[in-house]
Amino acid sequence: MIALWVLAALLSAAAVILILFRAARAATAAETGDTTSIFYRRQLAEIGDLADRGLIGADERKGAEAEAGRRLLAAADAPVEVWSAGPHRAVILSAAIGAPLLALAVYMAVGSPQLGDQPFKARLAQWAMTPPQELRAQELAALVADKVKARPTDPDGYKYLALARGGAGDLMGAVEALRRGVRVAPERADLWQMLGEAELYQANGELTDDAVDAFRHLIKLEPGSLPARFQLAAVKIRDGDKAGGVADWKALLAEMPAADPRRANVQAAIASAEGTPAPPPMAAAAAAPQGLSADQMTAVRGMVAGLAARLQTSPDDPAGWVQLVKAYSVLGDTQKRDAALKTARARYAGKPDVLAQLREAAATEKMK
Repeated sequence: MIALWVLAALLSAAAVILILFRAARAATAAETGDTTSIFYRRQLAEIGDLADRGLIGADERKGAEAEAGRRLLAAADAPVEVWSAGPHRAVILSAAIGAPLLALAVYMAVGSPQLGDQPFKARLAQWAMTPPQELRAQELAALVADKVKARPTDPDGYKYLALARGGAGDLMGAVEALRRGVRVAPERADLWQMLGEAELYQANGELTDDAVDAFRHLIKLEPGSLPARFQLAAVKIRDGDKAGGVADWKALLAEMPAADPRRANVQAAIASAEGTPAPPPMAAAAAAPQGLSADQMTAVRGMVAGLAARLQTSPDDPAGWVQLVKAYSVLGDTQKRDAALKTARARYAGKPDVLAQLREAAATEKMK
């Protein structure tokens, strides 16, 4: 580690020395020739050439030559600026050398230079010996990824890798795992559904081409798939076929059991498309059974954890905070909901519109 810091300091110093050396040579060899005068002389010659070829008339030639001549005289009288590298080369060089050395001194004082390197394979072996419940989400995802490398043609491996990465907040990694999974097993409807939903979530609810492609593969494998039918009807409306999309949603609603908790979402979508009031949300799901499978719930919780992690590093996102509070409300995680709500309220105390959205999100009913 110390050798790395020393090498970094030397490379930084060498780079600055090279830059300053080249700048000094450029300043010494800077040409003082008047390129502006050369330009206008060339312009005068071009005007004469155009006139000789009959492309401009005599009056136009006189006017153009007079203007070019005026600019030529003005350029000849103007002082020529000579480029200089500046008087602060020594200060820049000292700072460039001193910064890495100062960083090294701070690391030696507060860091742990005595610790040896920890190869990734050694860490994997250590995590493999640890009970799964004691591992962090990122460590568990790394273990699953290592297992998948040994079984690259196992579609279930990619499914569990996607769930693990989703739980670790790595949504892009989860999507990539699912894409590899459907390449290995294109006949797996569950993988296409997970991929479509992950693509949809990654795009903040926008039906991208990749998401639509996943749902179209899903509907071919499972013609009765509710998620695929719902999203493909939304695609129709987006593309201008409002009547066709609403008709598909109504047909879907007619086939759904009365106790299905997803009826409320379909009814709300129909009402939004038709511009009519949505029915009370609890009327459609008074005694609703579990709406999502265990795998889907794991993926959802992973996505919510990823959103929370992103807001920790990039907190200036009012829509993201509203989405996070609403997600915790839907999941019934009141402790995390209240903590996120408190943080968001403090951050946007001066924005009544955001505070109103946060109150509405916190009042969202828990998913049954």
